[in-house]
Amino acid sequence: MKQHLNYTMLCDFYELTMGNGYFQTGLGDQICYFDVFFRTVPDGGGFAIAAGLEQVIDYIENLSFDEEDLEYLCGKKCFSEAFLNYLRRFRFTGDIWAVPEGTPIFPGEPILTVRAPAIQAQFVETFILLTLNHQSLIATKTNRIVRSAQGRPVSEFGSRRAQGPDAAILGARASYIAGCSGTACTQADELYGSPAGGTMAHSWVQMFPDELTAFKTYCQLYPHNATLLVDTYNVLNSGVPNAIKAFQEVLLPQGITSCGIRLDSGDLTYLSRKARQMLDAAGLTGCKIFVSNALDEYLIRDLLLQGAAIDAFGVGERLITSRSEPVFGGVYKLAAVEDSEGNIIPKIKISENPSKITTPHFKKVYRLFDRDGGKAFADLVTLHDETVDDTRPLELFDPAATWKRKTFTNFTAVELLQPIFRGGELVYRVPTIEEVRAYCARQVDLQWDEVKRFENPHNYYVDLSQKLWDIKQQLLKNQR
Repeated sequence: MKQHLNYTMLCDFYELTMGNGYFQTGLGDQICYFDVFFRTVPDGGGFAIAAGLEQVIDYIENLSFDEEDLEYLCGKKCFSEAFLNYLRRFRFTGDIWAVPEGTPIFPGEPILTVRAPAIQAQFVETFILLTLNHQSLIATKTNRIVRSAQGRPVSEFGSRRAQGPDAAILGARASYIAGCSGTACTQADELYGSPAGGTMAHSWVQMFPDELTAFKTYCQLYPHNATLLVDTYNVLNSGVPNAIKAFQEVLLPQGITSCGIRLDSGDLTYLSRKARQMLDAAGLTGCKIFVSNALDEYLIRDLLLQGAAIDAFGVGERLITSRSEPVFGGVYKLAAVEDSEGNIIPKIKISENPSKITTPHFKKVYRLFDRDGGKAFADLVTLHDETVDDTRPLELFDPAATWKRKTFTNFTAVELLQPIFRGGELVYRVPTIEEVRAYCARQVDLQWDEVKRFENPHNYYVDLSQKLWDIKQQLLKNQR
């Protein structure tokens, strides 16, 4: 039994069999271009949030097979000895471009592009996809939940419901990027700086002779972080009254007025409003009301529409698992190869399902912003050697309905894909999690409210340049 995980081996087996085939047929060193993109936004939303790039970078920098890995592969009896020797010296020598973490992203556009020798480019597929798919899914769900809270803090509470340790830790990381104020996951704080915090469980209250003793003891131990769980027995008859007594007897004599209660069951609108009245009547107007209990963006929105007196939310299983739509459909598709002269030859995948037809070639992505309002109004995918001149009029057209055309003049074009690796060397400054979080908030603010609707959001256009569209149509015609 292998005693440590080497994420180099976290790949689909076919990536190794194809690699061996490329090696033996002389295709292993041919330069290939692969794009990562997704087809639909989870939950029918208007946009997704890119996350997971930092973990992709760490993976690429540490790609290597150890002797135990090679011994295992040798035992499979399907790889040539020369290929196993090649793997012994394996490292990534290619180029990668990606959108920064925290960027709003849309279906059909590349969010990461790999240019590398065929064996390398094929091999990194699984880890790149699982990392970007998972964290982008959780970041997207989190951002919906955070926006539904209308400025109130949202904490991630889902570790115990996550699908494994990595999902808990990296899910908490993604949730912080997308707007959560913190997490219950201690290791996410230790590793990534997503602030960990918490209060108590019902068992704390049950361990003491009575509820008041449990509350007073907690206030004595944590006077500056006293949030009391008031629904172990009866919220209004005992929980809130005992919390008020504990605050008055322990905190107020010390001059401490910052405190809170948490509701984890029942009619949260009714209970929060009644609790607010009781707290205010006792002079505890600064006491915050924190709620949890299987929340999501729709429940939070409804609570606030009903006038719930809630100051902060804890969201668990429906966030950390993105329970409403637990798969982010990112894919990794070949877009081009280079011939022996270095010419880029576009490649296309055709399907009976039009949404699965790929966009060929080595590409750039530009985000277009209205200069007057500052909001993003479209993304434009171009060939790698095209430049958008935002000092001149630009005609855009709907790739699915080419007669729909419009000319824009007062706009700014920003290139989204940033160089991450060149020749296998990292050329990107990895930002801190606080920088990514702040960047994400700014970029979401640049989306129109109509795009941010939970239901029937405005269709944000991802357009193709005329040159790229022509190349795609010609390839489609040639394959008939």
